[in-house]
Amino acid sequence: MARPLALALTTAATLTLAAVTGPAAVTATAAGPDSGRAAFERALTYRATAPYHLHANAVRDGYVPDTYCVADRAGSGALGYPHFNHALDNSVDPAKPAALFYEDDGKGGKRLVGVQWVVYDRDQNTATDEDRPTLFGTPFKGPNRGNFPGQPVHYALHLWLWKENPKGLHQTFNPSVTCLPGTTRPQPRPA
Repeated sequence: MARPLALALTTAATLTLAAVTGPAAVTATAAGPDSGRAAFERALTYRATAPYHLHANAVRDGYVPDTYCVADRAGSGALGYPHFNHALDNSVDPAKPAALFYEDDGKGGKRLVGVQWVVYDRDQNTATDEDRPTLFGTPFKGPNRGNFPGQPVHYALHLWLWKENPKGLHQTFNPSVTCLPGTTRPQPRPA
């Protein structure tokens, strides 16, 4: 059952790639200098991440699941459950995101909703940004301080490829993604 589903998803992603590199790319290119390239890069990401709809494939390929669902404390949405493959940190290859984001599927499993690239800031100074990378014609956000102990100052770019984000394709949090009660990291109690 898992193989036919993975094959179907990979086939769908390949068809998407073919569609983007065909007449649609010409139309997109006419709309702006980078839009054809951005569409092509998104199609590469679709194709590369389609197998990760099967959660076990992501884990097998080195994406380590976080135990907790990540929600924006300000209430603007969530990331879901991050799965990082730190061997892919510093990648700006559309086919090699450093993180995958999953949400609960309501059946005890996980559903792939988005991806992220993480690139370390060369000088580790949040006041400078001359090394800001771009992908999909979009500059990465940052430089940001690390989100966990040991993470360097970095740039990040999110892509809500598998679940629409009403706030935008590259926004950090997605209001359409929610964390179930009791699934977020407990906040430290004030002393």
